[in-house]
Amino acid sequence: MMTIYKWENGGLRESTEFSSSCWINLVEPSTTELEAVLTHTEVPRDFLTDPLDAGERPRFDWDDDASILIVHVPTVDYSDEGEDTVVPYRTVPLGIILSKQNVITVCSARTPVTTAFLDQIRRVCPPSDMYRFAFRLLWHAGVLFLRYINDIHQRTAVLEERLHKSISNEAILKLFQIEKTLVYFTTSLKADTIALARANTARQLSLSEDDRDFLEDAMVEYQQALETATIHANILNGTLDTFASLINNNLNNVMKYLTAATIMLAAPTLIASIYGMNIALPFNNNAHAFSIVMGISGLLTAAIGTVFIVLSKARKF
Repeated sequence: MMTIYKWENGGLRESTEFSSSCWINLVEPSTTELEAVLTHTEVPRDFLTDPLDAGERPRFDWDDDASILIVHVPTVDYSDEGEDTVVPYRTVPLGIILSKQNVITVCSARTPVTTAFLDQIRRVCPPSDMYRFAFRLLWHAGVLFLRYINDIHQRTAVLEERLHKSISNEAILKLFQIEKTLVYFTTSLKADTIALARANTARQLSLSEDDRDFLEDAMVEYQQALETATIHANILNGTLDTFASLINNNLNNVMKYLTAATIMLAAPTLIASIYGMNIALPFNNNAHAFSIVMGISGLLTAAIGTVFIVLSKARKF
């Protein structure tokens, strides 16, 4: 899908025709749309196709007539939304291309970054001021990262509360999914900060002091998002390790009591096995032989149980 925005009456308005100083937003573009943009802007073809690769890494590149900054931005995985979805977030490459007359954004999936950018009218500027326009777009992507990370933290707190009441495999698996999402976020944010730092020092971009300030604002948001995601990821990793230790401890307690029960039952079983032999045994001719044997077995079992209780209170078992 291709959407063209022109600057009219102090805001961005959709248009059906290309013009100078417009913003061209490409989301899952078709081949026809890509050819139309190539014909109008004459940017390198790989600038338009590289961001469509889900595995493309964040980077800054330039050509004689254009420059491109590819960053990973957060988005909602609309194909995976549902009640059982813990964190429907992922990151996708977003290419911001600055040509001589236009700003072009290319993404392989829908992302709320452009929507949030359009909603903040006071922070939107004309596409003719392309550097500021691109850096404000990046700033909104950083803010969106922080918003999603805070939402992930709230979801984590709910799952932890459930685990405090009862440890379940389902909740632990959901925490693992959250941890995996945070790893993706931190990996993307680290690469994004490197790409932004390279753009900040690139001689190919003639940035004014105001433009550089806007870029540094975006870099601050990305750095803050990276630090926040890293903190939450470390805390969650420690939480998972703690619950794993609790599960192992509970398993050890169960095995301990089963071992104690097995040993306690071993004495009656041994005595019963001995008296099952066809040989001369004590109390054979005694009318109370059964009661005596059962009494001895009971006393041995009680003695073993007492030993286990004393050791357990002394925390030696």
